[in-house]
Amino acid sequence: MNTNLQTPIDYLKGVGPNRADLLRKELGIHTYQDLINLFPNRYIDRTQYYKINQLQQNSAEVQIIGQITSLKEVAQKRGKRLVATFQDDTGTMEFVWFRGHKWIRDSIKLNTTYVAFGKINWFNGKFSIPHPELELVAEHEKNLRSAMQAVYPSTEKLSNKGITNRVIIKIMQQVFLETKGKFTETLSKNLIEEQKLLSKSEALFNVHFPKSQSLLARAQFRLKFEELFYIQLQLILKNLIHKSKIKGFPFTKVGDHFNTFFKEHLPFELTNAQKRVIKEIRQDLGSNAQMNRLLQGDVGSGKTIVALMSMLIAIDNGFQACLMAPTEILSVQHYNNLNEQCKKLNISIKLLTGSTKASDRRKIHESLENGELNILIGTHALLEDKVKFKNLGLAIIDEQHRFGVAQRSKLWKKNTSPPHILVMTATPIPRTLAMSVYGDLDISVIDELPPGRKDIKTVHRFDKNRLQVFGFIRDEIKKGRQVYIVYPLIQESSAMDYKDLMDGYESISRDFPMPNYQISIVHGKMKATDKDYEMQRFAKGETQIMVATTVIEVGVNVPNASVMIIESAERFGLSQLHQLRGRVGRGAEQSYCILMTGYKLSNDSRARLETMVRTNDGFEIAEVDLKLRGPGDIMGTQQSGVLNLKIADIVKDKDILQQARFYAKRVLNSDPTLTLSENKSILNTYKLLSKYKNIWNYIS
Repeated sequence: MNTNLQTPIDYLKGVGPNRADLLRKELGIHTYQDLINLFPNRYIDRTQYYKINQLQQNSAEVQIIGQITSLKEVAQKRGKRLVATFQDDTGTMEFVWFRGHKWIRDSIKLNTTYVAFGKINWFNGKFSIPHPELELVAEHEKNLRSAMQAVYPSTEKLSNKGITNRVIIKIMQQVFLETKGKFTETLSKNLIEEQKLLSKSEALFNVHFPKSQSLLARAQFRLKFEELFYIQLQLILKNLIHKSKIKGFPFTKVGDHFNTFFKEHLPFELTNAQKRVIKEIRQDLGSNAQMNRLLQGDVGSGKTIVALMSMLIAIDNGFQACLMAPTEILSVQHYNNLNEQCKKLNISIKLLTGSTKASDRRKIHESLENGELNILIGTHALLEDKVKFKNLGLAIIDEQHRFGVAQRSKLWKKNTSPPHILVMTATPIPRTLAMSVYGDLDISVIDELPPGRKDIKTVHRFDKNRLQVFGFIRDEIKKGRQVYIVYPLIQESSAMDYKDLMDGYESISRDFPMPNYQISIVHGKMKATDKDYEMQRFAKGETQIMVATTVIEVGVNVPNASVMIIESAERFGLSQLHQLRGRVGRGAEQSYCILMTGYKLSNDSRARLETMVRTNDGFEIAEVDLKLRGPGDIMGTQQSGVLNLKIADIVKDKDILQQARFYAKRVLNSDPTLTLSENKSILNTYKLLSKYKNIWNYIS
């Protein structure tokens, strides 16, 4: 990189302190480097000039050559608008300005040839362009121009302060003049030759001032590849350094607890996927490095049993283990599931949450420190300073995206040397996102359901089919099954949601009258104790129908519930629909998910519903979700802005991402420290990135 690329933007000719301040605040542009990395959103073909009689009523962006013959002010409801008559040899049209009249009047030369550019409107039988860009023909021919004109990201504030797209193009031209368009190469010669890439300087020039469509495409490919290559390089290096520097406790033996459980107490035959994952975890635990593994598996794929078996390996080697979940309900559920197994194995296990009594807390703290307690399960309460382990060997974190980095590092500090870490999630993360966001973790996937689990049948029904749906519910209840009916909850209009839920509840009560049917209702306005009471009634089978807003997604497990009806399904996101569907299908019976909607559906809603009907595969659903919503949303708010990408797009460029990861691995395999002379430019760029951007350091 040129030394002067770190020059503050204020010093660029044509910028000055006021503009610099706006560029910093609105677009985060502090230096020449930042400006060069402001990549266009799209391009307009500026090779074509239209005649007025060729214009179509299609609001396209066009450029026209002609003269302004007159200017007048026209009164309107608020203030005035300035209108110019513009003509060429085929006809006339109008230009309109709603602000900046004085400045425009002073700057316009009548009866002089201009190139005008803007979006055409058709109004009152005449074409017009509001706020056109005007350039004298003489200037137009002189400028550094390209066939495709770049359109840059902007904000309302910038355009209001006169920093139009044209101004940004001008300062971009200036930065290329001052740097002579020469930029330090950031990739190795081998890579450039093998991938037939443009050089860095050519790529940057052609992305801002493309000479042709094909050069633009090559420039974009080169810059996307480079961006993704350095993300992958950082993640893979992080993983390598992690493994060489951070020594884990080697769990050398698989002992009595593990073997006894495996031979005598396994509640069901393990699937091949579970066996594979346990093997991967055993290898990690047995090596000298600290394990840092992400375990992904759909709802009901049997992650908990894998977690337990990993904890047994820790205990067999004389260590303690803990499992941390984001909510009290989930941690209680984990505790109840594991407590049964631990009794058989004579292992001590305790639960610690915000509501644990002070006297019980003291006992837990003591038995943790003296080593009597083998497994501790709980919420954030595990992170409190008072909680000290004698020797924590394995920490398991469930649904990790709900925990911040600071919280995870607290777990590390509970020990002189860090425990092995296993992160579990039931939110399937698309491969592309996993490669970028969790690229420094080793990833294991449980991709098959335990035997005896039947796929849930999913159908989409419109409101007019409601009577048939109610008939179907009656039949299922006759067979002794239970039913969920879920209503959407949209925070802003809670009054309306409450009304929807209550209307729904009343109509269901009419169709399923007492005493033949019992109905539970759960919603956000209820006290926690009342919610628990209703949930318990449903879980015990005292009520057949549970009418609820989305509170039930917290992980209630009612194996007898076989029907999930989702009302106004078009108002839910895909991952939410998939999580809700996962509440049924937990027993051996065939289960059903019915998506109810009105007739008016957007294309996105339709795509979501079709995906749900077509597949039960959480990973496929996550891929579609990623396409529909974009990467920022998927990770939830905590992770948004995770990959602050300048030009690449994780979804559209996943092939480039895979290529970039392949080459980054290959470079590091042959030269882990990047000391070979051929990789000098890669090492320098890597150092600079770490120095100026410190990117992606938040990862685990």
